[in-house]
Amino acid sequence: MVAERAKAWTDFKRMLAWISVAAVLMVAGSLWYLSLYGPLYPSMVFATVGGVFVSTLLGCGLFAAAFFSDKSGHDRDVTDATRTSDDTAD
Repeated sequence: MVAERAKAWTDFKRMLAWISVAAVLMVAGSLWYLSLYGPLYPSMVFATVGGVFVSTLLGCGLFAAAFFSDKSGHDRDVTDATRTSDDTAD
């Protein structure tokens, strides 16, 4: 069980690193796209960086956390803890 959790933690860190790289690339692509249609003002750059980067990290990070929870055995622990004797009779 400890080995599963250590591997899951390593996989989670690796996923977060890739998600961060993807978020930076999405911000760069968004700023490039916006620059095609006019000048980039500082407020536009800050809003785009904040919105795109945070949205990408939040969305992908929540998926990564769900995968981490499953791989590390936390979901199984909760299922086992909440199971009643009536559930096992079926």
